[in-house]
This record gives sequence, C-alpha cells and structure tokens, in this order.
Amino acid sequence: MLDELLQECKTPPDLFGEGGILKQLTTALVERALEAELSTHLGYKKHESRPEGQSNSRNGYSQKKVQCDFGVAEIAVSSQA
Repeated sequence: MLDELLQECKTPPDLFGEGGILKQLTTALVERALEAELSTHLGYKKHESRPEGQSNSRNGYSQKKVQCDFGVAEIAVSSQA
C-alpha cells in the first residue's frame, strides 16, 4: 500500500508539502488512533449499537488542529455525549 502511495510522489513537496503524503498519513493515523481510543472508552465500536446500560455515546465530530513537525494538521475528532 505504501509503495502505491509513493508512486504518486514525484517531488519533495509531494512528500512533505502542505498537501503532501506525510501530512495525509499522519492525519489518518491520529484519527484512527483517537477513534480506537474512544471505542475502548465507550465499550463498543463505531456503527455498533450502544450496550445496554451505557449512557455515553458518539455525538458527531469536531475539527481540531494538531501541531506536527511538518506543520499543522487538521483532524476530525469524534465527540461523546
């Protein structure tokens, strides 16, 4: 999969620029990790029914900015209610 993504990268900005692959991969990794953390906290995965007796649930997303070595990445963070 990584080799397929890198085939599209022809110049350093393709890798490290504002819309480069490094920023895209970092954003996807952070979002996936946060989603897994929330699933563990809530006790059920995204798109599954909330367990009986569980009062917390997913409640949409909000945008957050994260400072990284390559600049700022905007991520979608799942909310809970």
